[in-house]
Amino acid sequence: MAEILYGDRIGGNAKLMVGCAAVIFDEARSRVLLTQRSDNGLWCVPGGRMEPGESAVEACGREVLEETGLQVEVVRLSGIYTSPHQVTRYRDGETVQVVALCFEVSIMAGTPGLSDETIAVGWFTRAEMDELAMMSDHATRVLDAWSARPTAFIS
Repeated sequence: MAEILYGDRIGGNAKLMVGCAAVIFDEARSRVLLTQRSDNGLWCVPGGRMEPGESAVEACGREVLEETGLQVEVVRLSGIYTSPHQVTRYRDGETVQVVALCFEVSIMAGTPGLSDETIAVGWFTRAEMDELAMMSDHATRVLDAWSARPTAFIS
């Protein structure tokens, strides 16, 4: 399990890590697909670390497939999220400042399912999402995507 640490410019001593995440809406755009992580029990959008040799779009699709069994297509970039005041420290001691690329995607094939990284998956309305214990910043990413703003949010 990873630990989120906060501090003034704490990212100055960390490695940069690019992450890709996917916001998946139902056809009516009234619900979002969320997964519950097996390592910490928190709800989140599917996503993870970009691997060397792949594009951001490929990383997004791979992570969604690994975590949910869904094949998706990127519709648009909904936001780029990073903060020099927040880092993630993993069990092995690696500390990273995450640069998260969040994409709105559409389902091309498959049925939502579980993986070794997820213990639950489900569709949630905004009101239902508010009742969930979610990973930090993931609710913001979903709400930003829900706004359907024509340009990406950048923080």
